[in-house]
Amino acid sequence: MSPAFWNPKAETMSRDELAALQLARLQAVVKYARERSPFYRARMDRAGVKPGDIEMLEDARLLPFINKEDFRQAYPLEMLCVDRADLREMHMSSGSTGSPVAMAYNEADLDQWAECMARCYRMAGLTQGETIQITPSFGLFNGGFGFYHGARKAGMFIIPTGSGNTPRQIKLMNDFQVKGLMGVVSYGIRIMEVLQEQKNTIPSLKVGMFGAEAFSDSMREKIENGLGIEAFDIYGMTETGGVGTTGMDCHCHCGIHIWEDQYLVEIVDPASGKPLPDGQTGEIVFTSLARQAMPILRFKSGDLTRILTRQRCECGRTGLRMDRVTGRVDDMLIIKGVNFWPRQVEQALMEIPGVLSHYQIIVEENDGVKDLRINVEAEPGVTGFTVEKHLKERLGFSPKGDVFPPGSLPRQEGKAVRVVHENNGQKA
Repeated sequence: MSPAFWNPKAETMSRDELAALQLARLQAVVKYARERSPFYRARMDRAGVKPGDIEMLEDARLLPFINKEDFRQAYPLEMLCVDRADLREMHMSSGSTGSPVAMAYNEADLDQWAECMARCYRMAGLTQGETIQITPSFGLFNGGFGFYHGARKAGMFIIPTGSGNTPRQIKLMNDFQVKGLMGVVSYGIRIMEVLQEQKNTIPSLKVGMFGAEAFSDSMREKIENGLGIEAFDIYGMTETGGVGTTGMDCHCHCGIHIWEDQYLVEIVDPASGKPLPDGQTGEIVFTSLARQAMPILRFKSGDLTRILTRQRCECGRTGLRMDRVTGRVDDMLIIKGVNFWPRQVEQALMEIPGVLSHYQIIVEENDGVKDLRINVEAEPGVTGFTVEKHLKERLGFSPKGDVFPPGSLPRQEGKAVRVVHENNGQKA
């Protein structure tokens, strides 16, 4: 087995081979979903689409979109394509904005998830027998189990800590000479803070694989310098089957490699659904090509990105590379007539010398009028004027805000809450 690839054949096949495989799998999954799922049968019938209509990859556009709301309405298992007795595991989103989104797995789906994750581990330079620490929780959220399934397949030595108790996390990393840290980037920042408080280091730690949160290049640089690691942006969501199912960036850090033998990708205009050309930012749409229990056909993810290239990467992989997610369709903020994304705020803040990694974006709405407050932690000497001036240059208007000493803003052990909405002084 190549030290650079987990599955060399799948990761380096030619574009022609890949297109032929994708078409065969697309035709098979459309036929399978229509036969097995009343949900998909009804959707295809309403759209007037039959499996035989899929004669080329572009014919995927004949299929109707599905979205997160469809998953919520189909909760818990109305999209199921296998017998319930064949199910082995399930995970779901928090459901904070409505009914939860559930994803069920049979044995083949768990192996598909593990395969995709094993590729990610190898791409990050982690090989059989090396030690990793999994900090996402082991529960309904898919992160902990996704890292675990892939690590088992890749033959890793696993420290399954889950979230919380940061001093113990650091002790275990040093005691067991952990090489790879798995988690969300905001928890990596928390580990950095505790290390600074302890005046401690983790010499064995070399790799961080971070998912579930979009983070800027400036934030990546801070966490790499702070922990002495190389940080990788791993991509996947509940609907695609979990963390790592869709891809990750390689050592070149020139875009997210998509596992195209497993997923067909489109970029569409979020409003019209019309396809967009490579290089143009839009909403990414996924069709799973190998999942069985709950396959997805043209799932509008809500994530905004663009296809960077379909050319072979310097690392040797041939799957298309997409840009890192810049935001979500429903996350765009409009303040004083200016449209922007939370990640743009982060990028701007991290460019200011002395500004630290913790910040809050507070959207204040008073009697229908919106304003923005940005609170940041910073080292002594950084003033509110400095922050306001830089943000005005980057965003086009001056948000309110304050500068706080290190450690003053609220922390979460898991995924960070960066944007807070307040309506007439009360949290929304």
